[in-house]
Formats: sequence, structure tokens, C-alpha cells
Amino acid sequence: MANDEVILLDFWPSMFGMRLRIALAEKEVKYEYKEEDLRNKSPLLLQMNPIHKKIPVLIHNGKPICESIIGVEYIDEVWKDKSPLLPSDPYERAQARFWADYIDKKLYDTARKIYTMTGDEQEAGKKDFIEVLKVLEGALGDKPYFGGDNFGFGDIALIGFYCWFHAYETYGNFSIEAECPKLVAWAKRCMQRDSVAKSLPDQHKVLEFVKILRQKLGLE
Repeated sequence: MANDEVILLDFWPSMFGMRLRIALAEKEVKYEYKEEDLRNKSPLLLQMNPIHKKIPVLIHNGKPICESIIGVEYIDEVWKDKSPLLPSDPYERAQARFWADYIDKKLYDTARKIYTMTGDEQEAGKKDFIEVLKVLEGALGDKPYFGGDNFGFGDIALIGFYCWFHAYETYGNFSIEAECPKLVAWAKRCMQRDSVAKSLPDQHKVLEFVKILRQKLGLE
């Protein structure tokens, strides 16, 4: 795999792109990072992901892999000699996929309401968001990581949201740590890993990004 050409089409605040950045870092795979302007998508992005036209896209030797969770699985299968991300046990693997799917279906849309809505809609989004986090905290239990003792697939699926917590708390006027202390402790544990620390942008930078977004939406 030494001569592989790996390119990542991404947008820096994307918690979905962060998944691929972490997975590649865990496997110590060198890649070329291409920042996308989502208001002016590159011809390469449109060519590589003609169906959804979204980031992130992993391009491996000219072939595109779209959708972040599928990309993480792909990375795990291709570069299998180091840092396994999915458990070898079929049942545990199915569980890891289930929680990643739950995060994708539930978390982003509820979280988005916290900073793009006001009044009752925002409150409803905040309530739903906290409920989802509490379900995830229950799944984590007293384990160090979602897969048990080892950092892996479920952790990668969720940890990108952590750098957005400050923005959610700022606009939602609540404390995630007060609601879900074990989950925040887990996030801080993940942040001690180089692969995570180097892949997640600073939370204050994310807050500035959200502020600009809100101005465009006429909320500020």
C-alpha cells in the first residue's frame, strides 16, 4: 500500500469529515487534504460524488468512497495491519454499526436546531439533542470507549461532534457536562489521542463559524 494515492475532499468544520481524518491518522495513512468551498463545489467533488455532491469524499487510487461511515469501514478494511477500528466479533461489529447509524440518524439534525432555530423549535431541538446524548451515554456505560477498552468505530462516529459542543451550549444556553458527565469524560479521554486532537478544529473556531452562519440566516 506504500504507493497508494489517497485524497480527502473535506470541509474543516465537518464532523463527518473528521471521522475520515481520525481513521486515516489511526492507520498512519498519508493523504492529500483538499478543502472544499461548499458554496462553490469543485469539479473534482462533483465528479467524485455525483449522487449527493457532498463532502467528505475519500479518493483511493482514483476511486471515490462516499459517506463518512462507509469511508471509515473502507479504511479499516484496506489498511488492516494497524489499529483495527471495527471489532472482529460479528455481534460486536453489528453493535458498533448500529450506534454509528443511530448517531447519523439522530444527532446532527437535532443539534442543528439549537443554532439555526429560535423559540419553541430551538427548545424542542435542545430537548431532543439531550435525549439522544443520554441514550448514547447509556450505551457507553462505564466503559472507557464505545467498543470497550479500545478506541474504535463508535468513538470515531461520535467524537467529531465534541468540538461543536461549545457552540451548542452557547446558543442553547445549557451545559452538556451537567446533563451527560460520563459522555464529556469520554470525549476528553478521546481528545488525549493524537489522531483525535489533530483532526478536530478548535471549539472557538467552530463557534466563530456558527456565528457567521447565524448572521447569514438573519439570526444575529
